[in-house]
Amino acid sequence: MISREEQSGHREGVVFRVRGLTKIYTMGEVEVHALRGVDLELFAGELVVLLGPSGSGKSTLLNILGGLDRATGGSVSYRGMNLTNAGERELTAYRRLNVGFVFQFYNLIPSLTARENVAVVTEIATDPMPPEEALALVGLTDRLDHFPAQLSGGEQQRVAIARAISKNPEVLLCDEPTGALDSKTGIVVLEALERINRELGTATAIITHNADIAGMADRVVHLSNGTIVEVRINDRKKSPGELRW
Repeated sequence: MISREEQSGHREGVVFRVRGLTKIYTMGEVEVHALRGVDLELFAGELVVLLGPSGSGKSTLLNILGGLDRATGGSVSYRGMNLTNAGERELTAYRRLNVGFVFQFYNLIPSLTARENVAVVTEIATDPMPPEEALALVGLTDRLDHFPAQLSGGEQQRVAIARAISKNPEVLLCDEPTGALDSKTGIVVLEALERINRELGTATAIITHNADIAGMADRVVHLSNGTIVEVRINDRKKSPGELRW
């Protein structure tokens, strides 16, 4: 396996490069500094946990990486593409082709089956995997024709993950993917994310305030008050089944 040091010396290993990133939200006469000069690199094939309390800037950072929000200052590049100055059409194409999103709430279409919910994405992707293959990767081969109301919360979240990965994105961005789940169900969801990262090589970033989940990461990035206060490499990654909270 290529080390972080070796990756940083090879352009193909760096997926995101973030420099001096700031984000200020204006609420009336009040300015809220969500990010305060963040420097970060994310590498191909790694699984990163962004850890920190509510309000630390995790979601803001993830949204900027995913092209859902724009920075106030600094720069963000994806594979050398400058996201900071990209137009709306470029950002739309970037999101559609390169990034899969998983959120705390599943946002499935109630009137569509699991297979059909995934197909909504594969029909507009340029190089998709079959919905059945994406659902198999998250362990839902036997739920293809079930509607969301017939699925548990964990199964619905796994459908959402299958939908996100079905377009074969290089990057999977997950915002509190286990936040609405109990720990037993959450571990099943994390096992699906770990399998995708391992088998497909999808660079995966998981936002959480749950420090126990950090054990499954290649790297843990701690945020507080809009800044990165620590970056830690796990010498031994835990399997999701070893996690407890």
